[in-house]
This record gives sequence, structure tokens and C-alpha cells, in this order.
Amino acid sequence: MNGTELHHEVRGTGPPVLLVMGATGDGGHFDALADALADEFTVVTYDRRGNGRSPVPPHWTTTSPEEQADDAAALLDALGMRPAAVFGTSSGGNFALCLLVRHPRCVSGAVLHEPGLFALLDDADAARAPMRARTGAAMATGGPPAAVEAFWRSVAGEDAWERLPVALRERLRASAATLFEVELGTYELYLPDDAILAAVGVPVTVLVSSDGDPVRAEISARLARRLGVDVAMTPGGHAAYDEHPRELAETVRPLLRAATS
Repeated sequence: MNGTELHHEVRGTGPPVLLVMGATGDGGHFDALADALADEFTVVTYDRRGNGRSPVPPHWTTTSPEEQADDAAALLDALGMRPAAVFGTSSGGNFALCLLVRHPRCVSGAVLHEPGLFALLDDADAARAPMRARTGAAMATGGPPAAVEAFWRSVAGEDAWERLPVALRERLRASAATLFEVELGTYELYLPDDAILAAVGVPVTVLVSSDGDPVRAEISARLARRLGVDVAMTPGGHAAYDEHPRELAETVRPLLRAATS
């Protein structure tokens, strides 16, 4: 699909829903969320290219929101599941937004959970500096496998790494080079202009976590204003799909239902 292989899983029956993971790119983060939604929807999860169980494409050294959106569109085409409602979290929210504007016939609606649209901030570099410092120190002592653990604790909470299943942690370590050597720096400043956002013709919800990072809440609020929509809220932190998957499922269920009706 789009020149690469994508590990994917399909659960349930009903209108199609695609879940797009952010940094670390492994669809296994969504297992509990997908299981909870599968009673009403056909839920597609996948490992983004070069992450988890999806191989690194030959000669692949960089990516972009456009490439990630093309991958998602190709997956939906291959499965015969377009248009689908799309849930994207963190940088997955960037990719879901790009999918929405680049392949509008693939998307019936979108939920963008704390997207990583740092271009909306007044000082994007300052906002990213603490995470960069922490992962940089871990990289210096233990390479990408250590840095991905530090990254996850930084964005999802100090105890977040231990909450992940052992097999998922092992996959994140194994494919950590994709995050640090390919992805970071390619998507953070993605931002469609106001005319493109105004032309979006399907339901879009911007979602924040009640205990999330204030920086991401500010990004979400600014995006919602540009889209002319309200901000919804779900329990937990930035990794609500790991912390509170059933609560997240019940938050997004009516939003997905509206997007697929």
C-alpha cells in the first residue's frame, strides 16, 4: 500500500472507523479502545510505516504528513472501507487532518485528539524543549531504545511505560529509530491554511484529555477556533487510550456515530 507494507487489524462490524496512532506508531496502543468500539463499528488499527510490525521501506529516510495520509488512504482503499470516520491522536491527529484535506472522499468525519500541531503555538521550540532534552539525554546513554522509553514517560506520564503490555514495549524499543531518525521534525509544523480548513465539509471534533498537557490543550483550542468547532473532553492524560480506553470509547462513540450516519 503506497509502496509499503502496513500491519493492520480489523475488528467488529458496522460503519468503518480508522484509528491513527501518533509517535511510536504502533496500533497495539489501541487494542482496548478498538475492542470497546467493535460492538458498533468496523474498527481498523494499523502500525504506521516503519513502526511496530510494519517494516521499514527500502531507502526510506524521511516522511511527511502527506505520506502518512497517503498510507492511511491506501489502507482504506485496499480494505474497501472508504469513507471512514477517523480518530487520530497526537501526531496521528496531524496525519488524520492531512488525510481529511488531502483525501476528502476517504473520510466521513474526524476526531482529532490533542493533535501535535505545534505551528499553532507562539513558540513551538520552547514547547518541545523539555521533551527534547529528556530524550536527548536518554539517547546519549542508551540509544533509541532508551530514548523511546524516556519519550513515552515525558508525553504520557511517569508511570505510563509500565502500563504498556510487555510485547508492545518490546516493539516500541525495536522500532524506536523510526521515531528519532525519520519522523521527528517532519510533522510538527504541519498546518493547513484557514481557507483549506474552512472548506472541510464533514463533521470534525477536537478532543482534549481532562488531565492532559496545557500546551496540547492550547493547540487544540486554537485549532478548534480555526475550524469553528467546540472542544470536547475525555478523562485521563495524553495517552487516554492506554489509561481509560472504555471511557474514551464512550466519549468518541456518539462522535463517530454522527460521522458515519
